Amino acid sequence: MKILYAFQGTGNGHLTRAKEVIPILQQKGNLDILISGNENSLDLDFEIKYKLHGLNFTFGKKGGIDFLESFKKMNLSLFYKEIKKLPIKDYDLVINDFEPVSAWAAKLNNINILSLSHQNAVLDEASPKYGKYKFEKIILKYYAPSNNRFGFHFKNYSSNTFSPIIRKKIRTTKISNKGHITVYLPSYNINKIVKVLSQIPIVKWHIFSKEAKNLMFKKNITIYPINEFDFIKSISSSNGVLCGAGFETPAEALFLKKKLMVIPMKNQYEQQCNALALKEMGVSVIKKLSKKNVFKISKWILSDKKIEVNYPDTTEDIIEALILPYYNQTVVSTILF
Repeated sequence: MKILYAFQGTGNGHLTRAKEVIPILQQKGNLDILISGNENSLDLDFEIKYKLHGLNFTFGKKGGIDFLESFKKMNLSLFYKEIKKLPIKDYDLVINDFEPVSAWAAKLNNINILSLSHQNAVLDEASPKYGKYKFEKIILKYYAPSNNRFGFHFKNYSSNTFSPIIRKKIRTTKISNKGHITVYLPSYNINKIVKVLSQIPIVKWHIFSKEAKNLMFKKNITIYPINEFDFIKSISSSNGVLCGAGFETPAEALFLKKKLMVIPMKNQYEQQCNALALKEMGVSVIKKLSKKNVFKISKWILSDKKIEVNYPDTTEDIIEALILPYYNQTVVSTILF
């Protein structure tokens, strides 16, 4: 069976999940890899056949999506050309993690597509929804369309929702508590983060930022460039994690039994829903990073509230179960034709 695995390159979460999924898919068939978008900071250790522009959303510097900058970079003419040019008919199955080019190409050419993403779990009727956000919900639904959707979330809200994929390097890391707080807030400018967190000198801060090119020290703050080794070392030995309300980083913090505070990105429906789900679980949530919230952050630091979760390693079992019908269909088609 010839499989195309396509994932969104905006943010590091999809790429982190891809690193766990790809080796499993390579054992199930002849696999090609596609990535679109360019707002990630990690390296992928696999050969990528298709690197596309896709549809990008650009992070601002004050905690939200920069819609004006996103619109400037959104080349719909190029997007259409990428859809038409992609040889989607070469594949028996497309497995899609919120990637728009392959999703629309598969839809327009009636190719089997299996959508496997966190966004699907957010759209699931059983999962927590923040406010109305009708327009943002429509974008989430039609950005990468599929009639066969499965998702990952912090809890199993339905039979189509699975617990998070936790990378093996996190599952096998040694857990300790050296007292620092690990910070990952990619939608905030590093100067803004330092300005607020420097008001809290009672703790050491490990801040990870794509703006940092080298290791930097400012009193009780250490600023790291984005890299997997230092991040895993920091988060596994931290006292807690302060991050955006994305999916992978909060899930890893919960898995490592670290206390967690999240700040949902402005103008981002998915993160607002994530924050609501986490709040229902007992996780601390604040609306934005500001001097007005210094007291809340300080209070959280002094607390010892941790959330118990159970995230077993079932990734291979899930993928095998989901692709089996397509594998059987391919075998039958080969025999008949």
